[in-house]
This record gives sequence, structure tokens and C-alpha cells, in this order.
Amino acid sequence: MGRILRVNLWRNKYYIEPLPPETVLRSWIGGRGLGVYLALKEIDPKADPLGPRNKAFVMTGPITGVAGVPESGRWCSVTKSPLTDTIHDSQSGGKFGPELKFAGFDAVILEDVSEKPVYLWIHDGKVEIRDATHLWGKDVHATTDIIQEELAPEIGRDEAKKIKVLAIGPAGENLVRFAALINDKSRAAGRGGHGAVWGSKKIKAIAVRGHMKPKVAKEEVFKEVVAKMVKKHRESPVTSEGLPKLGTAILVNIINKAGIFPTRNFRTGVFEGAEKISGETLAEKYLDKKKSIEESCWGCVITCARYTKIKNSPFSGEGGGPEYETIWAFGAQTGTDNLEAISKANFLCNELGLDTISMGHTIGTLMELVEMGKIPPEKLRGLNVKWGSPEAIVELVWRTAYRSGIGDELAEGSWRLANKYGAPEVSMSVRKQELPAYDPRGAQGHGLAYATSNRGGCHLRAYMISPEVLGVPSLVDRFSTKGKPALVKEFQDVFAVIDSMVVCKFSSFAIWDEDYAEIISAVTGWDISKEEVHRIGERIYNAERAFNVLSFGDGREYDTLPKRLLEEPMPEGPAKGHVVRLNEMLDEYYKLRGWIDGRPTRAKLEELGLKWVADRLEEEGLLPG
Repeated sequence: MGRILRVNLWRNKYYIEPLPPETVLRSWIGGRGLGVYLALKEIDPKADPLGPRNKAFVMTGPITGVAGVPESGRWCSVTKSPLTDTIHDSQSGGKFGPELKFAGFDAVILEDVSEKPVYLWIHDGKVEIRDATHLWGKDVHATTDIIQEELAPEIGRDEAKKIKVLAIGPAGENLVRFAALINDKSRAAGRGGHGAVWGSKKIKAIAVRGHMKPKVAKEEVFKEVVAKMVKKHRESPVTSEGLPKLGTAILVNIINKAGIFPTRNFRTGVFEGAEKISGETLAEKYLDKKKSIEESCWGCVITCARYTKIKNSPFSGEGGGPEYETIWAFGAQTGTDNLEAISKANFLCNELGLDTISMGHTIGTLMELVEMGKIPPEKLRGLNVKWGSPEAIVELVWRTAYRSGIGDELAEGSWRLANKYGAPEVSMSVRKQELPAYDPRGAQGHGLAYATSNRGGCHLRAYMISPEVLGVPSLVDRFSTKGKPALVKEFQDVFAVIDSMVVCKFSSFAIWDEDYAEIISAVTGWDISKEEVHRIGERIYNAERAFNVLSFGDGREYDTLPKRLLEEPMPEGPAKGHVVRLNEMLDEYYKLRGWIDGRPTRAKLEELGLKWVADRLEEEGLLPG
């Protein structure tokens, strides 16, 4: 669309700016990549994430909203995370991203702090900053409904129903460090606390509606490339059968059988209640198939979305999800095999604006601390916080969102919680961000990917489960460390570009670097090769690491894993006896990256066109070597 919307919340004014020049866009693409570029230019890496000097970038990419491209309905948020202090991007699907482009903008920059709550109304190139005082304190669902109702007299009721809303809930307002941004009521830019950044700025929501369409540079080539992409999606058993049939929850039984389904805070990788919370059980008992189709992301040919209904008290409710990660976080991580309670916790997270991974994971951390006798009983106010308690996982979501009682401490995340009670080893996190639903003791490459993730504990910086467990593009020995550094780097670099286009990572089960190069070229008119895709991804990854070095001195000491995963052998199952042999991989990984002790060198940064970043590191005395 060629335009960025910049909103200065303190001045209550907005400015419309052109996108950066083509040389910048080709180097960073959009989404995550352009976001880190803007962050390095505009955010002091040492700024308080919840202070006025941090900024929040709502980003689309050149592929977002381009009709015909599979999985092109995504957008991302980029900011400095209040959970991790890292540069952080969080990705989301649904229909908000394309609608923002249809409304005339590629990105929104939110800066400074408003005196009172506000929301943005963006429609067909027009922008309004509106009072949101009446929305403050409301949950995400109520906020979405009220905004649509409020705007109906102005644009008509039928048109108002098509407005897409991105909002925070009470968790964001209360600065929970893992508060999410929720769009379309159940789609989350979940990880890293972006909702808390919005809460600190008093921005409640962005509502969008538009009728403009992004243009394609090479129409005929574009049609050919799209046809090929769709064909590959139909040929992949993952994208054509597995995900459409059972959604992401198909992984519950697969990962449990592999012995890497983290159970009771990563004590083991086998959960005895896996079948009860599996994708098969979800589909059989609780799935609303018609609503699930409606829940699908814009432009998606996979249609993995789930919409579930729980009819029985006390956990009755309905909504989007739960996804695999959520089922794990509230399920095996807490020892809970009650799928109705897990679903209820998921619905509440969507309504209150919480990251389900960090929320469920942190509850599991609390349960271990309670078992260890670290938590004074009066802190729990009579709540039975024990492994497998369905009541606890639901109640603690509420308490966390409103920072009530022990919820005030849960709201700080597992790393701060465990440290407060003198048991830092109980937090299964990297760079203070909770690890997701795969125990890396049975997937060595995935362990390296966790340890070197720039945004903190994450399975999507490099989804090594794909080659190590699922056999995509081909199966590798998951217990071997040989060749893993190169594979992790390849995935990290290509995934950085996927996040910058912005498209869904599930597309990577069917297509890879050359396909991404072709679709970027067809849409933009650039002639990008697969080699350039890797180089762009490498540039983004190095820029993120440089931001982190400037922020808190990132490097080797942070490229590690919890002691449990490095020193305690898996006690049972197919991965029995294994630990993550990180030291066998880390130095080779650094060599491939051109880093010294986890920090980019001047030579590597200049090679990637980042001399200006190297100069900043040198000024701060942070360049290695």
C-alpha cells in the first residue's frame, strides 16, 4: 500500500508517511524484518519496555492480503519485550492483517504514551484517534462488540460487522508481562507481552475496515507461482490431511509417543493422560466444524483452525482453539488431563488477553514451587494448586489477568516467580521466556534452536521438530548433534524471511526457500533468488542479536538451557537417558554465524550491510574480538 501510519499518543496526533525506499525494503522485506530495522533506528535498546521511549510496531508484509497466496492472512507486532528485554516479534493470523492493508496501510507505529485510553479507527485511508475510556477494563470480546456497535450508525450495520478489531484485555491494562494482543476475538500475537506495551501506552484497540487491494507486479508469473504453491500444499500430507483434519492438536499424540511431551514442568516427556487431551478427542467430542471453517485465517488453504464448544458446567464456554501449545501448557505441563478445563482456560486467555503458553507454563512452575514448599499457603487463598487440578488452571488465569493475590506474582512470568522464591532452576525458560511444548532432550537440534532464539524460549525461530520428528523435508537422527548447527541456522534464516513476508510457517511443510523467493519476486517485481532469501534472513537474525547485545549484553551466557535439560537425563520413554548436548553444537553454530561468543563481529555485520550497527556496538564497547 506504500504507507505507514505513525501515531504519537502523547500529542494525540497521527502522521502518514511513505514506506522506506526500495533498497531498505529489499533488505528487510517487511513484517518482522522491517520491524527490527525500525526498532534499531527508533528504539533505544536500553529503554524501559513499559516506558514512553519504547515503541510498538504493527506490521504487515508484501504478501499479506495478496489474494491467491496460501496462508497470506497474517501480521506481526514488533517491540521491546517487557518479559525478556529482547527485541521481540509476535505473529498472528485471522483476518486483521489483510484488513489493515485493505484500509490503506502497511504498518502502524505507536509511540509515546496517551493521557487517557484511546483506540484507532482506520478505514479506507482515513484515521481517527477515539476516546476509549468506556472500553478500559473491558475484555477483548466486549471491546470488539462495542466498537463494531459504536461504528454501525456511521458506516451501516452490515459493514460494521466486517470491521476487524485488534485489542488488549485486562491483562494488558494491568501490565502482565506476557499479556497478548488479540484480534478477531481468538487470534493472538501472544508471546512476549506486547499487550502490556499497549497497556502502558493506554492504547486499547485498533479497528480496521477497507476496500483497497494490494497490487501484484508480475501478474502472469504470479499466477504460475501461486498454482505451483497450491499444488505443493495439496501434495504434502501435513498441509492437506493432518492439519485440516485435526488442527495443530494432531501433535499431542505424535509428540507424546516420541517421548518429548513436557510433563509436570519438564520432569518427563511422557504424559499418561495424553489421549484424553489429544486432537482426536477434541475433534470427536467438542469440535464445531461449521464454526471452525469460519474461524480459518484469510487466504488459507490448510484450514487448521478449531472452534470448540464445552456444554458442561463448570467449564462451559466456546471459542477459537485450543491449539496444540495451549493444550500442552494447561494440560501436560500442569499434569491436567481434563480437556474441558483446558478449553475453558484457553477461552479465558483469549477474552482477558493472555499468552496461553506462558500462562499455562507459569502455572506449572507454581505447582512445582508449591510441591517444594516454597509458596506460603496463605498466598493461595485456599486454592488447591496441585498437579492435575482443573480448578486451579482456570482460577489462576483470572487471578493473573487482574494481578490478584498470587496472580500478581504469576503475572511476572516463571523466571521472576522462581527467582523470587529462591528456586531459579524451576523456571524452564530461555532469556526469561517460557519454553513451549517440546522437550529438547529428545530433539538435539531443537535444543540448540531454543538456546539461540533471539526472542527467548521459542519453537518457531527454527522448528526443528519438522526434520527431527515429522520428517519434513526429510527425517534426521534426532538424538545426534552432527549437522544440527547448520540445519538450525538454515531454519532460523528462512523463518526470519517467512515472518517478514508475512505468511504462515505451516506453509514450510510444503514449500521452501526457492518458492518463497519466487512469490516475493512475483509480487514485488524484484528478482530475488533463494540465496538472497537466506542472506536477508541472516541479516535479520544478526540485527536482532545486535539489538539484544545493546539491550542487556546478550551473548554466550544467554545461549543456554535450564539445568534440568542439560544435566538431568530423561527418566522414561523413547528419549530415556538423554540430555541436551548443547556444548557439542554451540561453537560450530557460532562459527557458521560468524559470531564470537554469541555476538556478531564487525566483519559479519559489514558483510550484511550493517556497518551502522557495528559502529553502535563499537561505541558501546560491545563488539567481540
